[in-house]
Amino acid sequence: MQTSPPSPPPPPSPSPRSPASSPDAFDGWLGLIEERSAALRSAVRAAPGGAVVPACPDWTVADLVAHVGATQRLWAAVVAAGPARRPPAGAEAPHRPPAGELLEWSAAGTAALVGALRAAGAGAPCWTWWAESGARATAGAVARQQVREAAVHVRDAQEAAGAAEPVPPGVALDALDELLHVTFGALDGWPDSPARVALVADEGRAWTLILDATGASAVRGSAGAGRPEADATVSAPASDLLLALHRRLPWDGAGPLRVTGEVALVRQLAVWSPLG
Repeated sequence: MQTSPPSPPPPPSPSPRSPASSPDAFDGWLGLIEERSAALRSAVRAAPGGAVVPACPDWTVADLVAHVGATQRLWAAVVAAGPARRPPAGAEAPHRPPAGELLEWSAAGTAALVGALRAAGAGAPCWTWWAESGARATAGAVARQQVREAAVHVRDAQEAAGAAEPVPPGVALDALDELLHVTFGALDGWPDSPARVALVADEGRAWTLILDATGASAVRGSAGAGRPEADATVSAPASDLLLALHRRLPWDGAGPLRVTGEVALVRQLAVWSPLG
């Protein structure tokens, strides 16, 4: 595939502490969906034809683009449908791009998602799979989650092209916060003894993941300030923490993660993570 011209610089990323209803954060997330999706297409253009995605070895880069395009179209339909107890009829139907028009089809899917989100507004309620956990079920929450989805798959495409880059720090920090509070917060019970794992980003943010029979709950900040010490601590740049939780980087000491405390607990968390 031919290498595309360089992508324009990304828009400023939203503050990791911004609520999903913040207009500034919402606009930032929409810009990042567009920018990260364009970066994915640029990486696909740079990849050899038929290149396999190392993180998902059953997929080629074409399969990866098809997955992201289908996901973006699904969430566009969900947001446009408004409040609901289930996804709109037909939204789960598989989407395949027309032959020979893969990247154009992908760009149209991104435009549909961003258009639906912008038309709805940050606070508009909609169906989400995480609603029962108590996390926000709004267009703003979908936008934030879709930034994370695109950011991780950009890395997948870049790796297939032989030019993997870290997730930009601001994007990675906000994606980590969303991941730990929403996706992990929607999990069923932790299958092992109750435990606490601190995740510490080199950029200065930290979270404590509390694991017990009810599932997982995240608290911003590491141990201290009256909170019990963590049983294990994982430290790394935010991009590496995000990619490790998505099983894109190893947890066994061979990769960039620095683990202290109960190493076996960290291995168990890696196996339990819903993001393989």
